[in-house]
Amino acid sequence: MTIAVNLLSIVFLFPWFVAQSQTVPAETSASPANTSPTGSASMTSILPDLDRLQAASSQANHDLTYMRIEKWKADTDSKRQAQSNADSIQRNLTSALPGLIDKVRSAPQDVAAEFKLYRNLNALYDVLASLTESTGAFGAKSDYDALAQQLDVIDSVRRDLGNALENLTASTQSELAQLRTKVRTLQQTAAAPPPPKKVIVDDNGPPKKTTHKKKTAKPVTPGSNGSNSSLSGPNSASGNGTAAPAAKSQ
Repeated sequence: MTIAVNLLSIVFLFPWFVAQSQTVPAETSASPANTSPTGSASMTSILPDLDRLQAASSQANHDLTYMRIEKWKADTDSKRQAQSNADSIQRNLTSALPGLIDKVRSAPQDVAAEFKLYRNLNALYDVLASLTESTGAFGAKSDYDALAQQLDVIDSVRRDLGNALENLTASTQSELAQLRTKVRTLQQTAAAPPPPKKVIVDDNGPPKKTTHKKKTAKPVTPGSNGSNSSLSGPNSASGNGTAAPAAKSQ
């Protein structure tokens, strides 16, 4: 149950943190790329177990086909229940389990596919264990030995798969914690105001040169005060500012 809760939290929360980390600018989110998928080593290691599981399921289906539950030395209800369990197991072995195995084999890092196979194996193991116990009590010893052998293989595979999922959960939770910290840091950085600009005054620097604007002389206009100007007309005299006296008439 703990594995199921952890995996569900990973499936729902991991895409959100990935989306949050991708919204930051490229220059702040640049980091070395991790080319290996999460938990790839632990999940790939179960591929040989899938071969064992496929062989055991095929053999178990064959053994169930040739069992004669109706000849058991048991009451009618017990034989009816055992036959129902046998039919349910055969439907699982022929319809559900092969497809689940193929999905995990094609994508060993698919958490959803791994979890579906693990959950199916738990249910299959419970029903097959009950039928095997009933076979040992009421059926032929050869039938019991055959079912017990395949039951051990299924139990071994589901344990290996459970351990791989547990390791994957721990690894992914560690990465989620790192992503959570990274996103929080980037959000705080984006929300913080930029630092104020500082102006540094160097007192030891060379004095600033001052430039003086060159003054230009104003042009002298006729008739202005303090200027040597001449009056136009025949009676005007040059050199002083007084007019010549008029000549007396005879």
